[in-house]
Parts: sequence; C-alpha cells; structure tokens
Amino acid sequence: MSRLFGRRGMRQGASAANVAAASETLDPALQLRPIGVVRNGVTRPRPDGWETVESRLVIAKEHTEGLRGIGGFSHLIVLTWLHLTLDAREAVAIHPGGDAHLPLTGVFALRVAGRPNPIGVSVVRLLRVEGSELLVRGLDVVDGTPLLDLKPYLPPYDSVPEALLPGWASG
Repeated sequence: MSRLFGRRGMRQGASAANVAAASETLDPALQLRPIGVVRNGVTRPRPDGWETVESRLVIAKEHTEGLRGIGGFSHLIVLTWLHLTLDAREAVAIHPGGDAHLPLTGVFALRVAGRPNPIGVSVVRLLRVEGSELLVRGLDVVDGTPLLDLKPYLPPYDSVPEALLPGWASG
C-alpha cells in the first residue's frame, strides 16, 4: 500500500541532526507555481460558513493530465496560497479567535491564515470533474485564490481517530 500512496513521516534512522543539516541547504528563494485558481464568488474571508460553499477549481491546461483518476475519490486535500493574508504574516502568537480569555498561542498551533508561509490546507468533498475543472464543496478560501496542489484524501493515512486537542481548542 505504501508504494501506491507514498511514505508517511520521517525515514527510519533519520536524525534531528540530519534534518537540521538538510534545512541549511534549502534555497531561501523557494518558488511555488500555482497549478490553477479557485472560483466561487466569495469576495472576503470569513470565520465560518464554508461547509456549503461550492467552488470550482480551474486547473491550468498543462496540469490537466494530472487529474486522471481523481474522479474516483470522494474527498480531496487542497493546498492553496492565502494571498490576501500577506500583511498578517508578522504575528507568531495570538489569542485564538481574538479572545483574550484564551491563552496566547503560536500560529503553528492554530488554523489561521496569518503565518510565515500562508499555505491553506483543506479537506473538501469532490462533487464532480468537468474536464480541467473540479467542483468541490467546503473549501474555505475566496475567489481568485491560487491553487498549489491537490492530493486524494486517503482515510487509512489521513484520518487519525485518536487525535487529541488541548482543552482551549475543545470548545
């Protein structure tokens, strides 16, 4: 099964020193190229209400062949570039939801758009494939958001029933 879906996690025997050494060689001018754009008519970000929003993922012609076989999946993982949050990238810790009663929390422990690399990750329902366009439901981004990548949602790998949340996030 791992041959079909890729490996999870760090290779056995990989040490923190090896990972640190590898990160020193990363190009600080890393470049990402969108594979498409999101179209949904939503003009401003909002805190909730995304579950019923239907979006059209318009894939660039040079990436259309990469959609082959995607229609067999019910759900997708969608990676986007949160282009409207570029001004909010400086904060590294905030109060969740702006509520001062909640603990000051680092952006890596939150699902907020304002982060060092504003990459959005969403699991969406795939409704249908129409040539180079995918119709999905539940994508929490605005119209015109650059689409970075798509991956099939694979329950054996992507679902973690025993996952825990800190008390402040449990509602």
